[in-house]
Amino acid sequence: MLIKSLVVFVAILSFSFAPQGDKKEKATFTVYGVCGMCETRIEKAINEMDGVLWSDWELETLELTVKYDPSVVTLEQIKEKAAEVGHDTDDVRATEEAYENLHPCCKYDRPKAKK
Repeated sequence: MLIKSLVVFVAILSFSFAPQGDKKEKATFTVYGVCGMCETRIEKAINEMDGVLWSDWELETLELTVKYDPSVVTLEQIKEKAAEVGHDTDDVRATEEAYENLHPCCKYDRPKAKK
């Protein structure tokens, strides 16, 4: 009986200290690239951001899936980070300088700029 009571007490205590309102979001969006070097660059840049738990870029689909804490970082900031390292996203374009700094094998056919 004592052990059962202790287990219940520990469970209640653990629940009491669990983070409340711990909201994480997951999003998927297009990030342009062409090779494994692109994948490494994109994921490294995104994963180093405060508030990003993980990211995974798929070469076959050009989609980046990211799990993040929106109270720390916004989806727009994540897209801007991908563009900062030379990779256009579905709605944030890398600067010409960032794109030109990519390794020659990483230069992809850029989508037309949105007006």
